[in-house]
Amino acid sequence: MISKQSDILLTTINASYIHAAFGLRYLYANLDELQTHTSILEFTSHLRPADIVEKILQVKPKIIGFGVYIWNVEHTTKVVSLLKQIAPEIVIVIGGPEVSYECEEQEIFVLANHLIKGAADTAFLHLCRHLLKQNSDDSVPTETIDKVFHFQEPSLDQLELPYQYYTDEDIANRVLYVEASRGCPFKCEFCLSALDKTSLPFDINIFLNEMEKLYDRGARNFKFVDRTFNLKIETSLKILYFFLERIDERLFLHFEIIPDRLPEALKEAISLFPEGCLQFELGVQSFNPEVQKLISRKQDNLKTVDNLKWLKMHSNAHIHADLIFALPGDDLLSFARGFNQLYTLEPHDIQLGILKRLRGTPVIRHTTDYKMVYDSSSPYSILSTSSIDFSLIQRVSRFARYWELIANSGHFKHTLKLLLAEQAFERFLTFSDWLFQYSGKTHQISLRKLYDYLYYGYLSCFSLNESDIEESTNDEIIDTLLKDYKHAGLKGMPEFYKQFAQC
Repeated sequence: MISKQSDILLTTINASYIHAAFGLRYLYANLDELQTHTSILEFTSHLRPADIVEKILQVKPKIIGFGVYIWNVEHTTKVVSLLKQIAPEIVIVIGGPEVSYECEEQEIFVLANHLIKGAADTAFLHLCRHLLKQNSDDSVPTETIDKVFHFQEPSLDQLELPYQYYTDEDIANRVLYVEASRGCPFKCEFCLSALDKTSLPFDINIFLNEMEKLYDRGARNFKFVDRTFNLKIETSLKILYFFLERIDERLFLHFEIIPDRLPEALKEAISLFPEGCLQFELGVQSFNPEVQKLISRKQDNLKTVDNLKWLKMHSNAHIHADLIFALPGDDLLSFARGFNQLYTLEPHDIQLGILKRLRGTPVIRHTTDYKMVYDSSSPYSILSTSSIDFSLIQRVSRFARYWELIANSGHFKHTLKLLLAEQAFERFLTFSDWLFQYSGKTHQISLRKLYDYLYYGYLSCFSLNESDIEESTNDEIIDTLLKDYKHAGLKGMPEFYKQFAQC
């Protein structure tokens, strides 16, 4: 959104340009008479704090509202610190999930003038009214406004929706975040949604009317942020059939779904969508019943497996499945079993996440019993547990990075089958260890170079030595890699093949 000189500035630092700040647009939509005095500025993390501050000061704001998240808290803290040194008269208001819990120990809380905890859709308006009145009326002392500002948020049907404030540039170039509901009825302890009381729906007719307006403006990339899209099947069906009536080759819908809840009516609707249109994110997280019980996660593993099989066999949806490593009570053997089970179900992506202790989450209750040690800096990743030491955390973190580059990239479809064989986790961990020792890198690895690494890594990890490899086996490795290499659209020949051909 184009900024102008304004009394109030709403801003945040996005992970990348493609992400449009949904929360800022909600605040803007609910600013009532102050909306005309407000601008939105979005930044990305590649900008230096000083450059961000320079752009902010060009707006000449009296009040700045910062959206603070786990991915931007350190960057935002540096920006706020500079602002308080350069323009201390500006009132800094912070909000967002990263500062809504355990905030008192954070540097950004000390620097800020005010904090709004939790939902701030209308709270920000009321705080700004107080602040602007204070600036124009010396009879109102500063101390009448608490640093932590509390305001009873209205029900969802009283909120102004933000969708009209997606710009034409947003619609053309960015992911549009939308929500048909808020909250989650489940209590998984690693997730902030464990603190929600329940899931609350927006009026479905009003919501779909807003979606129609976006669609008519050319929007085709919708990412639903609902934690449990398929919780209320009647609503899910209305949304799916709404988009089925408007389907075209550019439409893309992302939903986070409950993995063990897929009734026949929903399957029927899902099966009608063509390839490239639907993406489902399934938070499997763990297949270990004991770990699930420890973290208060209710999941029918048999139904989860059946639903994954059905989605793979009978739908065109892209399946993105999540697993978390180092949950309380888990160990390497247990996690490997779960990973291998998920891999055999053939989701298109497996997102291997390392446990993070998000501020406020109940997972902290296991800290003593399972000797959970977390990094004190964002993103608060686990460092060790009673059954998983730091060295193993490092190894699996590298595994996750290489898995993203190789398995989730889609460029090594045939090679993966050869590389992983029957024990996907164990073999890829072996390869991951070799790759890090051989290259010393986890980032800035070109696609072309990965083909060389896979060739030499396969020979090194799964054969006694290169001289023991039968010619037919070597030919199979080369042929498989070349098939994937050609499919990736790379020109010429990979380096390993050039060297092999010269032999």
